[in-house]
Amino acid sequence: MATPILMPKPGQMTEECVLTLWRKEVGDPVHKGDVLFEIETDKSTMEVETFEEGVLLAKVVADGDTAPVNALCGWIGEAGEAVPEAPPAAETPAAAVPAPSEEGPAPSTAPFAPAAPAPAAPAPAAKGRRVKISPRASRLAAGAGIDPLTVAGSGPEGRIVERDVQAAIEAQTAAPSSAVGPAAAATSPAPIPVAAVDGEDQPRPLSRMRRTIAARLTSSWQTAPHFTVTVAVDVTRVLALRAELKEQGGNLTVTDFVLSATAQTLAEFPDVNSRTDGELLFPRRRVHLGVAVSVPSGLVVPVVRDADRLPITELHDRVAALAAAAREGSISPDDLSGSTFTVSNLGMFGVEEFSAIINPGEAAILAVSSAVATPVAVDEGIGVRQIMKLTLSADHRIVDGEMGARFLNALRRRLEDIRSFREEIALS
Repeated sequence: MATPILMPKPGQMTEECVLTLWRKEVGDPVHKGDVLFEIETDKSTMEVETFEEGVLLAKVVADGDTAPVNALCGWIGEAGEAVPEAPPAAETPAAAVPAPSEEGPAPSTAPFAPAAPAPAAPAPAAKGRRVKISPRASRLAAGAGIDPLTVAGSGPEGRIVERDVQAAIEAQTAAPSSAVGPAAAATSPAPIPVAAVDGEDQPRPLSRMRRTIAARLTSSWQTAPHFTVTVAVDVTRVLALRAELKEQGGNLTVTDFVLSATAQTLAEFPDVNSRTDGELLFPRRRVHLGVAVSVPSGLVVPVVRDADRLPITELHDRVAALAAAAREGSISPDDLSGSTFTVSNLGMFGVEEFSAIINPGEAAILAVSSAVATPVAVDEGIGVRQIMKLTLSADHRIVDGEMGARFLNALRRRLEDIRSFREEIALS
């Protein structure tokens, strides 16, 4: 009996994947553990293996096509076997991605029937009907004040997914500007074609990752009222300790000290580590620290789970491993989800001060700048100290100015408390 090959769900928040390359051709023998094809999510790429023995009978999704998770991608069976028109509803998927690391939750492996083709123009759900909506789409809709009943779903079986809500937000934002009267329209200048703009090359589409970044951060900026607060931290002694440890063969970085101090401070200020949908506050006692990492195609945020419970040396090892996997494109999607707070460090690029946009689902983000030699008052004289600016961007719905200031001052005290760092390193 032919077995369907379904698009796996590599991460809890993944709703669709791009099938980038089939590694088997129709008619090729297939054995358990063989790589059938490669897929790409908005954050990583990975190989998909098969559970089945037989022959690849058919491909339903072509190279480069996007398909929802659990959608039919192809068939495996005996040579010469007829290909069914649709897979059985309770059939087990014939492919799986490698298991994630122990730090993250396991991806779903429950069998699903592939979605029926969506109608060309699905109508919004009628009032009184139960709406099928993904958790991410539900949170985005709540934060933006969008009624899910007014949103047309493009996911499997008409399920509303994040991109549907984002489209509704964009349509709502554009609606006022599009309501232009005939007189105004008559006097408005015609849009300039792209080709007519002097000095521009031909446009190229944004990468999948860049489109995801754009959608998520636009949503965050539109739905979360941002405010920023900045403190200057004297990291002279931190830099001296780092140099001392380096001479002894250590490999801690300034980022490691910042991350360690941030994780401890978040445990002290749980509201800064929480989230809101605009009506409810969801407290978080566990600190899952996101660390922004630049990759060739954009930016990803690997997550260090329970970062406040890790000694600084273990925190360094975990961050280094995640960053390396992210740059290689081999990181698990579950290692890119579930952060409660994010740190973005541009200190290595000579940036003196900047602010960052909050990641959706979080209450704040910390922007870390360069350490700059600065003349400051020391005792009764003037001295040159290494000063680093830290800027907190916070969601004013949860974090007010006083809390943001207290959080940053507590973080500054930890970074300037070199004795505590020495004791921790000695014990690790």
